[in-house]
Amino acid sequence: MSPASPSTRCALTSPDRTPRRFRSRDWFDNPDHIDMTALYLERFMNYGITPEELRSGKPIIGIAQTGSDISPCNRIHLDLVTRVRDGIRDAGGIPMEFPVHPIFENCRRPTAALDRNLSYLGLVETLHGYPIDAVVLTTGCDKTTPAGIMAATTVNIPAIVLSGGPMLDGWHDGELVGSGTVIWRSRRKLAAGEINEDEFIQRAADSAPSAGHCNTMGTASTMNAVAEALGLSLTGCAAIPAPYRERGQMAYRTGQRIVDLAYEDIKPKDILTRKAFENAIALVAAAGGSTNAQPHIAAMARHAGLEITADDWRAAYDIPLIVNMQPAGKYLGERFHRAGGAPAVLWELLQNGRLHGDVLTVTGKTMAENLEGRETRDREVIFPYAEPLAEKAGFLVLKGNLFDFAIMKSSVIGADFRARYLSDPGKEDIFEARAIVFDGSGDYHTRINDPALNIDEHCILVIRGAGPIGWPGSAEVVNMQPPDHLLKKGIMSLPTLGDGRQSGTADSPSILNASPESAIGGGLSWLRTGDTIRIDLNTGRCDALVDEATIAERRKEGIPAVPETMTPWQEIYRAHTGQLETGGVLEFAVKYQDLAAKLPRHNH
Repeated sequence: MSPASPSTRCALTSPDRTPRRFRSRDWFDNPDHIDMTALYLERFMNYGITPEELRSGKPIIGIAQTGSDISPCNRIHLDLVTRVRDGIRDAGGIPMEFPVHPIFENCRRPTAALDRNLSYLGLVETLHGYPIDAVVLTTGCDKTTPAGIMAATTVNIPAIVLSGGPMLDGWHDGELVGSGTVIWRSRRKLAAGEINEDEFIQRAADSAPSAGHCNTMGTASTMNAVAEALGLSLTGCAAIPAPYRERGQMAYRTGQRIVDLAYEDIKPKDILTRKAFENAIALVAAAGGSTNAQPHIAAMARHAGLEITADDWRAAYDIPLIVNMQPAGKYLGERFHRAGGAPAVLWELLQNGRLHGDVLTVTGKTMAENLEGRETRDREVIFPYAEPLAEKAGFLVLKGNLFDFAIMKSSVIGADFRARYLSDPGKEDIFEARAIVFDGSGDYHTRINDPALNIDEHCILVIRGAGPIGWPGSAEVVNMQPPDHLLKKGIMSLPTLGDGRQSGTADSPSILNASPESAIGGGLSWLRTGDTIRIDLNTGRCDALVDEATIAERRKEGIPAVPETMTPWQEIYRAHTGQLETGGVLEFAVKYQDLAAKLPRHNH
C-alpha cells in the first residue's frame, strides 16, 4: 500500500453515537410551530425526498458545491459528489447539495481575489439560514479553500474539507511542464525570441492534461495542504490527483466522516487553534508553498478569533525546503502524491520538533496519531529535514519606509539572482537598485520596453495600485519580467516589489503583499522612478533612500489614481476590506462568531 493512499487509518463511521437534537429539527420537527414545519417540509418533497427522511432525526449534511463549468479547477466535484452522498447515506446522514459562488483564478477579471470574500459571505448566509447541521466543503482552486473554511468557522458547525485534487502531470517534449509555472517561464522565452506564439500556447495546453487544479505547488496545492495541516481534511486528502480512483474513495470516506463529526459535535473552532495555524505555516515553509498562503491563513485565523502576525511568519523562516516540486523544485503533483503528499511532509516536521502533534483533527484523533507510519518512500521528492533542498525556506518578512509589512519567498531565489544581487563581498544579502515605478499592470505592459526608462540589471521593478483597494481585490502582478533586451542577454529576472500579489506558481523572489498599499497612502504612493531602494535581507529592511523633507513634499501631490469601481460588489469590497497583512478580510465581518449557536428567527 502506498503511504499516500487512503487507508484503513482513515476514520470510519462510529458505532456508538450519542443521540442529539440537530438544529435542522427546528425546521422539520418543531411541535411549537407545526405551521412552519409544514411550510419548510412541503417544498423539499417536490423532488422526491420524503418527510420520513427529513423528520428522522438524522443530521442534514450540506455539500457546498464549488464545481461548475466556469470553475474548471473544481469541476471534478460534480462527479465526486455522488461518492460524497453515498458516504453520507451509508453513515446515516441526509445529504443536501447546494451551489457556492464560483471562483476561477485564471479567468476572473479583474481578479479572482474579489470573490474569496464574496463566496465567504454567501456561504455564511446559506449555512446559517438553512437547515444544515454539518457541511462538506468542496475545494480546489486557490481561494475556494480559505473561503469555505472562513465561512464554516464563522457559523461554526461541523465541517470537513474535500479537495478535488490536482491535475495529472503535464509533459511537453519529454519535460515536465507545471501549470502556471510554464506560463511565467514561457513568456520570458517568447520575449527573448527563443520560442514562437504557437509553441507558447502548446506548452500551456500540455501543462493541463486532465481535470483538477494546478499540478504545481501553487496556491491551490498549497491551500489544500494547509487544510490538511490545520486538521480539517482526512489524512492524505490534499494531494490525490483528481482523476485517480483514490479521489473517489476519499470523497466517500469524507462523506462518512462528516456524519460522525455532526454527532460528535466537533466544530471548526475546536480544531482551529493557534497551534493548528502554526502547523499550517510550518507546512507552507517546508513545501515551498505559495505566498498567497499568508493572507489566506491570516484571514482564516481572524474568523476563528485569532491573530497571525509577522512574528508568526518570522518564527518559521528557518524551516528548510524539503519538497522538490515546482516552482521551487522539479516535480509535479503525481510524484508528490506517490511520495506521500502532505502527511509525509508533516511527518518530517513532527520528527524534527517543528509540528504540534497534540492538536485535534477531523479524524477525531490527534495530528501525531494521523501521521503514524507516514514517512516518505521517495527521497527525490521529499527530502530529510536534516538534508534539505534548501535552508531557510520560510517567507522573509520585510518592513521599512515604503511599507510596514511585506514578504519575500526565499525558496525561489535562484543561483543567478543570488550571484547578481546578494553576493557582493562584505554586503551579502544586501543590494541597492534604481526604482522603475509602474501604476498598475497596464502601465507596466505599455512601458516596460520603453528605452527612455533605461532599465538595466541594476534596477528594481515596482508596481503599485495592485492591492486590495487599488486594484480592487489585489492582483497577481508583482512577478514582472525584465524588458526584452535584458531577457535576450540572459537576464531572466530583476528584483520586483509591489503592493499586489503574485501567482503561487511563479518562480520570482518578489517582495509583495506590501501593506499598507499605495491606494490608501502607503509608502509606495510617494516613490518615484529613479529613487534608490536599499534592501537588507539580514535585517529585514526595505527602504527608499529619500529624505523626510522630500517625502513630505511628495505626499502633498496626493495618492496615485486607481481604476474606477465598476460593480456594486467592488464598491462594497473597497469600503470594507482590510490590507493583505491582516488577511484582506471584510473587517466588519470578523466580529461575527459562532453564528450557529443562535437560530435565525422563522420566516413567516
